[in-house]
Amino acid sequence: MKVVVLGSGIIGTATAWWLRQDGHEVTVIDRSAGPALETSFANGGQISVSYAEPWANPQAPWRVLQWMLRDDSPLLFRPQADWRQWLWGAAFLRECLPSRLEPNIRAMVAMAEYSRRSLQTLRNDLSIEYDALQRGILTFYRKHSEFDQAQRSAGILRDLGVDRRILSADEIVDIEPALKPRQHLIAGGDYTSTDESGDAQVFTAELARRAEAAGVEFAFSTQITRLLADGGRVHAVEVLDADGRYRRVTGDAFVAALGSFTPEIVRPLGVPCLVYPAKGYSATFPIIDPARAPTISLTDSSRKVVLTRLGNRLRVAGTAELGGYSRGLNTVRCEALGNIVRELLPPDVVDLATPNYWAGLRPSTPSGVPLIGRTRVSNLFLNTGHGTLGWTMGAGSGRALADIVAGRRPEPAFPFIGL
Repeated sequence: MKVVVLGSGIIGTATAWWLRQDGHEVTVIDRSAGPALETSFANGGQISVSYAEPWANPQAPWRVLQWMLRDDSPLLFRPQADWRQWLWGAAFLRECLPSRLEPNIRAMVAMAEYSRRSLQTLRNDLSIEYDALQRGILTFYRKHSEFDQAQRSAGILRDLGVDRRILSADEIVDIEPALKPRQHLIAGGDYTSTDESGDAQVFTAELARRAEAAGVEFAFSTQITRLLADGGRVHAVEVLDADGRYRRVTGDAFVAALGSFTPEIVRPLGVPCLVYPAKGYSATFPIIDPARAPTISLTDSSRKVVLTRLGNRLRVAGTAELGGYSRGLNTVRCEALGNIVRELLPPDVVDLATPNYWAGLRPSTPSGVPLIGRTRVSNLFLNTGHGTLGWTMGAGSGRALADIVAGRRPEPAFPFIGL
């Protein structure tokens, strides 16, 4: 078949790769000048299978209320005159019910574990270099109360076979000596040795290059305007190409992997897609003293921020801002990332004077479980809604979607739509 993939982030590019491995003729369309230049560009870098947890949990509503008036809060809700935001918010509150936590975690872990195996397969088969580290993820908590609350989700994950080891502050600094000067800030934590980290943009760009060599066609700087359908099927996508001309790209099947912008493309066809952007921030700092910089990816759970070593750079990323589709930088939230580095590391470890700030729109579902599968339009498929876990779930989501297009049941025990 001829399959048209909309979007060239980690999700769209991985989907295109696996579709091509099945022998399909594949075209990828993206408005950016190259692959992974939007949400996949500068994320936290973690392959965090063992921390595949939803934002929605029984404590979340109270925390949102506490944080609403703080510009530097980990989760910031900015009310908009937008029915999509309020619909998403109502569904989010429903997913905060205690009965929803375990099934959501179970689904997220199933896809995340499958995706990690798929990523490892791609890395080994294609010899892709992307500042990868297989040293695990170390999470620490600043308050004993936060540490105790986190253990409910951790207990569910351990019941699913996730090796999430509880640590004292002494054990934490033994694993990551870079934190020893700030040990007094740490109440406790946990460590997962099987998790990984790496640069999602570098990996995606390399995978796109290999996909193109294998026959995938990429159309960059091409704006997608609408899907054209009749008789219950999509027959073409209308685009505005790099030369400013409207044209139509036909296909036998279409995959919408446009992140936060997927709903506006599929909604005119009556396809439900409850995805809303959660803007995340990152700052990337040059490392001055490699010997004292962290070598394990860290999560400061109290601040909802991750710190990841990417070669000679330190990526600090996190927070979520529910306030529409703007990618404009909030100075307070940017500076908060630098302040966290100041709190955790001595002043001469990284160069705090030359940060590269970035903001991206994470495509989030209320439950945290992405939308992967077949829609009510017979040849239109969704692969979106991965929230903060697009890098964690990307390789496997693409592989699973390729299975669905081919009529195969994907391997992971996951609630695929339309199956």
